[in-house]
Amino acid sequence: MTRSAPIEDINEDNLVVTAPKTHAAGVEAVVVALDRGIAQAGIVRTARSLMRLNQRDGTDCPGCAWPESQGHRKTAEFCENGAKAVAEESTLRTVTPEFWAEHSIAELATKTEYWLGNQGRITHPVVIRPGDTHYSQISWDDAFELIGEQIRATVSDRTVFYTSGRTANESAFMYQLFARSIGTNNLPDCSNMCHESSGSALNPTIGIGKGTVSLEDIHQAELILVVGQNPGTNHPRMLSALAECKDNGGKIVAVNPLPEAGLFNFMDPQTPKGVVGKGTNLADEFLQIKVGGDLALFQALGHLLLEEEARVPGSVIDHEFVAANTDGIDAYRAARSVIDWSETKKATGLDRASIETVAQLLIASKATIICWALGLTQQPHSVNTLKEIINLLLLQGNFGKPGAGACPVRGHSNVQGDRTMGVWEKPKEAMLAALDAEFGIVSPREHGLDSVDTVDAFVHDRVDVFVSMGGNFALACSDTELLEKAMQRVGLTVHVSTKPNRSHVMHGLTSLILPTLGRTDTDDKHPSGRQVLSVEDSMSVVRTTQGRLDPVSEHLLAEPVIIARMAHATLGDDHAVDWKAMAEDYDVIRDHISRVVPGFVDFNVRLKTKNGFVLPNPPRDTRSFATDIGLARFTVSPIEYLSAPEGHLILQTIRSHDQYNTTFYGLDDRYRGIKNGRRVILIHEDDVTELGFADRDMVDVISTYQGVERRADTFRLVVYPTPRGCAAAYFPEANALMHRELVARESNTPGYKAMTVRFVAAGATA
Repeated sequence: MTRSAPIEDINEDNLVVTAPKTHAAGVEAVVVALDRGIAQAGIVRTARSLMRLNQRDGTDCPGCAWPESQGHRKTAEFCENGAKAVAEESTLRTVTPEFWAEHSIAELATKTEYWLGNQGRITHPVVIRPGDTHYSQISWDDAFELIGEQIRATVSDRTVFYTSGRTANESAFMYQLFARSIGTNNLPDCSNMCHESSGSALNPTIGIGKGTVSLEDIHQAELILVVGQNPGTNHPRMLSALAECKDNGGKIVAVNPLPEAGLFNFMDPQTPKGVVGKGTNLADEFLQIKVGGDLALFQALGHLLLEEEARVPGSVIDHEFVAANTDGIDAYRAARSVIDWSETKKATGLDRASIETVAQLLIASKATIICWALGLTQQPHSVNTLKEIINLLLLQGNFGKPGAGACPVRGHSNVQGDRTMGVWEKPKEAMLAALDAEFGIVSPREHGLDSVDTVDAFVHDRVDVFVSMGGNFALACSDTELLEKAMQRVGLTVHVSTKPNRSHVMHGLTSLILPTLGRTDTDDKHPSGRQVLSVEDSMSVVRTTQGRLDPVSEHLLAEPVIIARMAHATLGDDHAVDWKAMAEDYDVIRDHISRVVPGFVDFNVRLKTKNGFVLPNPPRDTRSFATDIGLARFTVSPIEYLSAPEGHLILQTIRSHDQYNTTFYGLDDRYRGIKNGRRVILIHEDDVTELGFADRDMVDVISTYQGVERRADTFRLVVYPTPRGCAAAYFPEANALMHRELVARESNTPGYKAMTVRFVAAGATA
């Protein structure tokens, strides 16, 4: 029998702290995954969903974007956190109109995201209007009419369309088409908050904003650097790929401020050694770097590689590749010819010998992959840091050959596909021209708002209508307190959602919640029968996804249907786009995509092949680089790192193991030994003492940015093996400390890994 939704919310007094683990996965992960699934959805529904997860003709995991094998797939082709994501979506807990009648907005505003999300799936569209204290049921027709009226009543640049990463390709294409049909490029998405820095670094240096490796390359690499990434929690299936690399003789270097369990030992529960407790040791070297020190590290590695090349000519640089395919090597050589090792130590916290050890591994490797995630993308100098990674890869010719390349590991299923489909506030002219030619519209050319710009627009009352395709904008963004207050001044907020979240509570003057089908739900209410959607993984493979579970309510609509009906209600019968045809048959959407988006010719035919298809990737496929000069670029950046004034630390945000973005599956950060609480600050024991506190003290946290302070109250200090001068706290609880102007240059990504903070005793005056 399925357990009911939790009645009690988080009680931070119940916090339990134990020693961090030194291995990831194992039999315990299987037990936890099954327990969560059965608790939410029951045995039969859990089995049906998990056995089809990430299988051919099955459901793509709604969690991370790690790819599936093009060859053999395991019977259980999912990880613990993927199973938790499916449990959340396939749950039999429901949020009915009676729930909204029972719980006022005032009450719901006191609840945490853990409590809200665990109430279950929303069953009916609901509305709240000015003066109302509760959401109440509304018909779909009336909801769409209300949306159309409100959008037509304002100007296009005061309307914003936000997108969550889990939105499928077909939905994303229709969504951006709708936005551009009404005349706006205000298309912020979750990529703005995470890997925008990656695209900003990769496009000008190698001519594409995506990674250049395949899953098979991970298996074949001689050396893999995993930098600013915690695969054990955020991309657990990556551990299997890293283990296969080790089995094939490859070496792995982990670079991270925290000693995460998934960087060290992987106990694969589908192998004998993973069951008996031995596992696979992953990291050959671990560099526990200070937060923000990666730019200095990669500059030091470049110096050492060039130094070895000078000592033994031809031993390091791939001269043929560099001469034929790159520009800027001379300036790079000159910049890296000297190094200040004392400043490098200050920036990184690493001794010279440790850096030299990694340099020797790079020199010996003929096929190197460098992987990274948000640990590198959310600092002021993130783009320059990533360009230094590209410098190292170019130096040794690590593009367009097996086992080599750049690997930004995307955190959310289909966040990369959404961008491919045109969800971007800065669209390229070629995309807009193709849209106009295909549909007979005139797309706007002026760039729109990204996520950070949208926060600023909210704060300055420049938004009249906000539409959110999934996601939890209020909780995911920086400047939480200001943003939540500002969202409540907006004329209309529209949330296409599966479960309640904080953004529903911080609603506009009028607000709609439109319940949609999830990945695991069957989508068969169409004249042409059951429909299939598609997604793009982190390595540019496009494949199908389809659910097979009965939806928990007959009142749910699929995302393409919701978008089509919003568009029709707004634009009317005479609009050039046939929205109804796309909603009725998703093949029609894909036919449009095939004529608009590069790489999708014969989309419907190719999607039906066994493994889907791989999008073109010039650096990987042909060692060509579609920059403005037709060559890959070496770049030169000055050394830069994060440094806190006396009495302060550099704070980074992290996820719990029981969490995916703003969704809390539970309250057990098992690998780090934190349970039953989330308002914690992980801090080095010497920093605790130096700052005048003790382990488990309750503090209020104050951040400082350009003389402006933000405050978040009642956090507990927990002594943890962090680097000196650095601390960590969970996202999104620490987002209130983030000034919206603290961003990565060029990409405008929030600086969640770059906050300067100090502590005062809880309740004390600052």
